[in-house]
Amino acid sequence: MTDEAQVRADDRAHVFHSWSAQGLINPLPIAGALGSYFWDYDGKKYLDFSSQLVNINIGHQHPRMVEAIQEQAAKLCTIQPAFANDKRGEAARMIAEVAPGSLNKVFFTNGGAEANENAIRMARLHTGRHKVLSTYRSYHGSTATAITATGDPRRWPNEPVAVGVVHFWGPYPYRSPFYAETEEQEGERALQHLRDTIVFEGAGTIAAILIETVVGTNGILIPPPGYLAGVRALCDEFGIVFIADEVMAGFGRCGEWFAVDHWGVTPDLITFAKGVNSGYLPLGGVVISDEIAETFRERPFPGGLTYSGHPLAVASAVASMQIFKEEGIIEHARALGEDVIGPGLAALAAKHPSIGDVRGLGVFWAIELIRDADKTPLVPFNASGAAAGPMNDVAAACKERGLWPFVHFNRIHVVPPCTASVAEVREGLAILDEALTVADGFYAS
Repeated sequence: MTDEAQVRADDRAHVFHSWSAQGLINPLPIAGALGSYFWDYDGKKYLDFSSQLVNINIGHQHPRMVEAIQEQAAKLCTIQPAFANDKRGEAARMIAEVAPGSLNKVFFTNGGAEANENAIRMARLHTGRHKVLSTYRSYHGSTATAITATGDPRRWPNEPVAVGVVHFWGPYPYRSPFYAETEEQEGERALQHLRDTIVFEGAGTIAAILIETVVGTNGILIPPPGYLAGVRALCDEFGIVFIADEVMAGFGRCGEWFAVDHWGVTPDLITFAKGVNSGYLPLGGVVISDEIAETFRERPFPGGLTYSGHPLAVASAVASMQIFKEEGIIEHARALGEDVIGPGLAALAAKHPSIGDVRGLGVFWAIELIRDADKTPLVPFNASGAAAGPMNDVAAACKERGLWPFVHFNRIHVVPPCTASVAEVREGLAILDEALTVADGFYAS
């Protein structure tokens, strides 16, 4: 057998893949990756416009990251969470230093789902309440409470799991659930809807409002001006904990350390993962306000993980944040969005009738595809099988040309690494330009 054949054989015989009907998939074996590209065993290169799962913020195989992991492995591979560890403390300090307000403590997890799970636990114990409000267009992870808080269809086959979660509609100006005609109206009406939800659910029963600062997989939805400040005010008014899920939006993805920095809003808890160390090792966490941390000064926090703050993982986070600072990656991501991706996608929208909307920040953008002037989505909500055909065709056109896209429902998400060069981004946009002619073919003028 060739190397590729062995990889395929072992995968098909023994690997059980997430979110998949096992007999209907044919995973592509990957031989290597570097920077903004990865390649298969035939040597075909793909420009990674998905950043894998929107987490390779620092690019593939950054030499300083690899060196930091190797150095830590030679020094101390693992030590349990009850001990103090140099890299664990340094990573927590560095994260707290870039977090807004008085968020000064960090609880480390293995990923984003566990971060949201534990943030909700903290909010419930801090307030003595049990309900959590989250939006329909959201994804918070696949653990019990996190998947219940999730609003998208991945929740459905997992129900019933946990209790106490209530969903509400967040702002979405392009397809306003509030019939708003302007972004200002959308924000105002969304906040009124949230207030009504709080009142009718009983403010005294609500522990937390959990929202993705910028909605990720479910649309790259940018909150209208004033919306996050309004959520903060409602939480203050009713004694509710504000949890900002920045698992996807944080650490440079939106051109800031945390996406909330765009609006000058300070949540009570921030959950993170993905970009903190670009997924080089499993790592996530919760950044905790002084007030909530104080709840657990004399009262034990009833949660923990064997690998919380694993030395190899936190060492990679320290190296990652040093690289972010020394190589100007936050500023580069912001400039890519403002000077290259935003204008480039606007030019595509002017050219392709199938583009209904373009939105984003930093290196976190979405192209929403439609099939007519009435904004009918190119494929239906949660489409699968033949119904998903048009989007599958667009994705295939990208891959044929050497671009690996992030496709969800009727959207292509433009999410290259934060370290991608201007030339690489323009290369990807040029391929999208060609692939979008496939989407145009489904447009009824």
